[in-house]
Formats: sequence, structure tokens, C-alpha cells
Amino acid sequence: MATAFKSATGLKRVRGLGSAHAGAHHWWLQRATAAGNLLLGLWFAASLVFLPDLSRQTVLQWLAAPVNAIPMLLLVLSTAWHMRLGVQVMIEDYVAAPGSRRLLLLLLDLYAVAIAATSLFAILRIALGVVPGGVPNG
Repeated sequence: MATAFKSATGLKRVRGLGSAHAGAHHWWLQRATAAGNLLLGLWFAASLVFLPDLSRQTVLQWLAAPVNAIPMLLLVLSTAWHMRLGVQVMIEDYVAAPGSRRLLLLLLDLYAVAIAATSLFAILRIALGVVPGGVPNG
């Protein structure tokens, strides 16, 4: 008769070294953001190919359209989230000291939020009609 396999001994459970049961969710989020990045990245590349030219004015006009700004916002969010998930796995796997791991995860969160927020601000600024000089389009 087979017995149930336990992934963590009593001592490991007390120390918090057993399974966190979050691996499948994390794995699924990485795959979902990768699929979103692939689709949105293909949309972005195709959109640039079909622009008449890649001058600053043409790209600003293209990004000012809501039909382009919304997918671009989604691409930025998905890419930042995917980057954060991937680097989190590297930190958790290769940084042994718990204090260093926590510090690096905090810095990673701050970096991901800073990248996403800066990018979203720039895209929204263009989409809402404010050119980089701060003068509204008219």
C-alpha cells in the first residue's frame, strides 16, 4: 500500500522551508504575461512597419490615437510584470541570505513600479495631447 508523500518534514514546516504552494500560480502568470507580450509585441512591430515613416511627429501622432495608446499601455504593464516575475525567480533561486533576498525583492518591486509608472506617464501624456514640451496640441 502506498503512503502519501509529504513535501516538508516537521522541522522544515516550522522553519518555513517547505512548499509555499505558490509555484503553479507564479508559473502560470509568467506564461500568461509571455503570451501577452508576444501578441502585443507583434502588434507593435507590425504597427511600426506600416507607418509611413518613423519620424518623431509620425510616431507621436500614431501613439496619440486611443486605438494605439491602449495596447501600448497594456504592453508596458505586461512587460514590466513579466520582468518582475522572472527576476524574482532568479533572486529566490540564487540569493541564499534571507535578508539580502528580501532587500533585492524590495528593490526589484521599486524598479518594476518605476519603469511601469514612467512609461505609463509618457504614453498617457502623449495620448492626452500634451507634447513633450508641455504645450497642449491644438
